Amino acid sequence: MNRRNFIKNSIVTSALLNINMETKPNLKITPIIMATDWGYTGGISEFCKLAKKEGYDGLEVWWSSHEKKPEELFDALQENDLEVGFLVGVGSPDFETHFNRFKANLNGALEQGYQKPLYINCHSGKDYFSAEQNQRLIQYTIEAAAKSGIEVTHETHRGRMCYSAPLTREFLLKNPQMTLTLDISHWCNVHESLLDDQPETVKLALERSRHIHLRVGHPEGPQVNDPRAPEWADALNHHLKWWDEVVANRLKSGATFMTFLTEFGPPHYLPTLPYTQQPVADQWEINVHMMKLIRERYA
Repeated sequence: MNRRNFIKNSIVTSALLNINMETKPNLKITPIIMATDWGYTGGISEFCKLAKKEGYDGLEVWWSSHEKKPEELFDALQENDLEVGFLVGVGSPDFETHFNRFKANLNGALEQGYQKPLYINCHSGKDYFSAEQNQRLIQYTIEAAAKSGIEVTHETHRGRMCYSAPLTREFLLKNPQMTLTLDISHWCNVHESLLDDQPETVKLALERSRHIHLRVGHPEGPQVNDPRAPEWADALNHHLKWWDEVVANRLKSGATFMTFLTEFGPPHYLPTLPYTQQPVADQWEINVHMMKLIRERYA
């Protein structure tokens, strides 16, 4: 193929891919889209103002980052009329220490008394904990959710209990009340695929998903450098179809809203150029793009 035909075919292919990316499903639900402060270096008051100005509905933040000075967070949320969802997780490699800290962290987020969170998203356990140990965490969250009336979900995340699709399937089958935060980008990376070879496991995960992290992964990493680029159209379309199925499942169950988090991360989660360490794209712009895409897709 000569250079002229190569360029022509590349342009046509890119255009077709972009058309595919813009196809909207007939799914209407109220999207509640949360902002992440991951990578933001300013204060929480300034971040709340920025998120509100951009059009976000709330924030998802680590409870452990705010439990010592909760008034600052909740005052900023109230001033800007923003919802909140909390991340809960522990790093300790010793299970008993991990379990006790996890319970205290989760209870603190559920019982803080300032503002009812829309959900609690758990970075649950460790990938090297035994199935029995991780099961204790699951059972505790099921009981806590039932007692509080607040959705408590487990994120599909590398290094955590739900790092793997088949292992998560086992937990879901054993625990009918267990629900997920779907960050399926991690599974793309872990299984080095777009998961076309695990349809039944993915289907079960989508049925149990109650909250979605809007990051696009690919077989060699948990985050494409820029989801707007045409070379990532296939990965983006896979994620859109998965998210569509979650929304369709929630609509069938009678839900009227769905929570999302735009969670493209900062450098070095966002790829950087060698030597200069300059990010290859703008994290904030990408997350705002994802917010607008999802709001347009489902509103």
